[in-house]
Amino acid sequence: MATRLGLGLPQNKQYSLGRDVPDVARAAEAMGYESLWVYERALFPVASTQGLYGIEGVPWPEGYRGVADPLVTLTLAAAATERARLGTSVLVAPLHVPFQLAKALASLDAAAGGRVVAGLGTGWSLDEYAAAAVRPFEERGRVLDEVIDVCRAVWGPDPVSYEGGLTRISPAVVSPKPARPIPVLLAATSKAARRRLVDKADGWMPVAMGAETLAAQWRELRELAAERGRALPLQTVLRANARYSAKPYDGPDRAPFRGSVDQIVQDLAAHAEVGLEEILVDLQSSTRDAEELKAVAEELYTAARAAGV
Repeated sequence: MATRLGLGLPQNKQYSLGRDVPDVARAAEAMGYESLWVYERALFPVASTQGLYGIEGVPWPEGYRGVADPLVTLTLAAAATERARLGTSVLVAPLHVPFQLAKALASLDAAAGGRVVAGLGTGWSLDEYAAAAVRPFEERGRVLDEVIDVCRAVWGPDPVSYEGGLTRISPAVVSPKPARPIPVLLAATSKAARRRLVDKADGWMPVAMGAETLAAQWRELRELAAERGRALPLQTVLRANARYSAKPYDGPDRAPFRGSVDQIVQDLAAHAEVGLEEILVDLQSSTRDAEELKAVAEELYTAARAAGV
């Protein structure tokens, strides 16, 4: 069975939100992409207290200077498409009030006919937490736990009731309900996060760091699931942050998913061998505009399928 392929939607500053998101979404669905994805970046600090991913000295990408709201973006894509699943990779859960996030996702899924996939994470930016978080950075894992629990409650049968650290729902009718149970996927990089995934989530959403690294992480996750009595399979979606270039990248330090379409397809094939169900390719950071994004996405999809991915 071929690996499913998804495409990242154009959220970055070089794109026109109202024009380009529906256009790219419709085109990607017509090409054959089976899912469309958004990510969350709340702000771009002018003088950040930390580097990218919290790594000292690593600058934030220029594309982060203007990232459209993920749920607004996904709503535009939902209205423009009929079949493609609509995913978040990822929403930074502690930047959202749990009840409001649960209801927004339920409403979107109801409107889209049961196509939403909720990829959640805790994030890493202290600046984003200072601006928007519902609790301090140190409590991010606890907040993510509550977000998942509140979502399950709100998406479940009425009357809904819940008592938690942030949320109190007295027995109430909460609608609309999702068209079907929304799968919750987690990025889960730390040991604690992997335990949370196995115990509470429906699937895993890692970031591509090389096929060997991915294979080792997948093996460890399966072993942990067996230890904790979790029946597999989990749903699996790999995020591949691609850096496309018209010419092949010849440097000895070539990172996975960097280079020409042929090189990216080679990486797709290598990562597909690990056995995950789906790979999401995000090309938007390295294309000039929506027309180039669509052209590269179509070339990539055709080449990947021809290569057996």
